[in-house]
Amino acid sequence: MSDKVISFIQPSRNNLKYLEWSYNSIRKNLGYRHEIMFGDDFSDDGTWEWLEEIQKKDPNVQIFRNDGPERKGIVYWYDFLCEKASNDIVMFFHADMYACPNLDTEILRHLEKGKVVSATRIEPSLHPDGPEKILKDFGIEPEEFDELGLIEFAKNCEDKTTEGVFAPWAIYKEDYWKTGGHDELFAPQSKEDSDIFNRFHLLGLEFIQTWKGLVYHMTSRGSRFNPSSGGAPGKDSPEWIHTTTKNMRNFIRKWGTMVQHDQYMKPVVSPKYDIGFVAYNCTVNLLKELEPFCDKIYLDLKDSDCMSEYIKEEQPNTTYDLGERIKLYGHSKISELHDICVEFDCRDLTQENFQVITNLANILKDSGDIGEFELEVFKFYISSLDSYEKDLILVK
Repeated sequence: MSDKVISFIQPSRNNLKYLEWSYNSIRKNLGYRHEIMFGDDFSDDGTWEWLEEIQKKDPNVQIFRNDGPERKGIVYWYDFLCEKASNDIVMFFHADMYACPNLDTEILRHLEKGKVVSATRIEPSLHPDGPEKILKDFGIEPEEFDELGLIEFAKNCEDKTTEGVFAPWAIYKEDYWKTGGHDELFAPQSKEDSDIFNRFHLLGLEFIQTWKGLVYHMTSRGSRFNPSSGGAPGKDSPEWIHTTTKNMRNFIRKWGTMVQHDQYMKPVVSPKYDIGFVAYNCTVNLLKELEPFCDKIYLDLKDSDCMSEYIKEEQPNTTYDLGERIKLYGHSKISELHDICVEFDCRDLTQENFQVITNLANILKDSGDIGEFELEVFKFYISSLDSYEKDLILVK
């Protein structure tokens, strides 16, 4: 057995029956040597009272509480609990995950500084299958959980590794803080994991997924399928729909693309260019579609009402200053506004040619060149193809 120990990071909100199930799995299957860091995010289901009782019996837990009235979300809790953790290694572990026997041994077998190690999830088929996980139903609620069946199944899983990253994942705190932690842009949750994985990738950390280090995952009970938020197994909560929609838009603003990864969930990071759009005859609906994909968008003077309406509606959903991202076009020379400027008339946009906008970073990476050229309905002015994605590694 390794002499290294882990601090498990577990925020929770109204997840008591899953949290208790998860805690019991860690202590039953991994023992009491690892620290567990609990963050109760303004629960009203008895979570805090249960945590207080656990702490009386288990000295190797730390408990923290948000008294509300608003939840803080996992973006806050991950960094807070990581900072408070006593050990050099932390593992971000969801409240709806069961630690299979030897999970810690297998994680620590592969974990070194400069690496991020993920366990393999065994899940019921509430989400589509993928090569990075194992679909096998051992129950979707703790009260129907087939624990013995799972443990027997896990004994025969293949001892291999692949390259990918997702929860639950472990890392040395020293490596974690090289990125500055999670980005508050994605508070309270959603896409915060894809963002930090991009930054780990750009930092040069190695991703390892162990297929002998296993968890059973009842899937998305924190918000997406949480009954306290209006969800149910297989039914998205309104809360989750709102946060995942707004934070995909924030992800695009930051990285220039939607979330990208290979089949094993290893991040794919495209170049981040300095891009300005000069858009004529824009509407509020088109502005909503266009704005995230550029650093600034310049509109006709006649579109000022459209700009004001959009900013009023969208500003509460982002920490970016939309008044700085959306400008009225003046008399500047288009080619001097940004490294890359794209000029077009919004009346010419179609579902087909809009793919140029959504895939712009990869088009420029593959085919861009200094100078002017036209593609579909777009005119490009390129003075530089310098990229700035590495500037995004550290959250300041």
